[in-house]
Amino acid sequence: MRDEPRPEDRDAVRAVVASTGFFHDFEIDVAVELVDERLRRGEASGYHFVFADAPSGRLLGYACYGPIACTEGSYDLFWIAVDESERGRGLGRRLLEEAAERIRARGGRGIYIETSGRAQYAPTRAFYERCGCMLDATLPDFYAPGDPKLVFRLPIRPRP
Repeated sequence: MRDEPRPEDRDAVRAVVASTGFFHDFEIDVAVELVDERLRRGEASGYHFVFADAPSGRLLGYACYGPIACTEGSYDLFWIAVDESERGRGLGRRLLEEAAERIRARGGRGIYIETSGRAQYAPTRAFYERCGCMLDATLPDFYAPGDPKLVFRLPIRPRP
């Protein structure tokens, strides 16, 4: 696991996110833009990453998170994606746990995660629930008619 993006991560993130089959091209472009922003502005971008690489160096998955403006210790999980060839092996859970640890170290109290309510995203929602996330809000017809935005929360407890 590593935290700092490299220029070659642009193409690797694009490939991982595209491999899921869940996202439109414009959404994939946004994932790459967050890498670009971090490469350009560093910590000041507000985008933080956890990358999981294979021994060969190939990107297997990643998470991108950042603090929510005007809050004390609340963080957004902007992206978490695992290459389709690696799904079902626990890497997504490990990425979420690693992101949560880094957020805890920054004084974070909770992670907020937005996803679609469409049937296609049922495995995604089940993943968040298995990882201890709680559904806190449903915004009907948010993304499109019949496509609600669901907001999950993963509480982060301070170390004893």
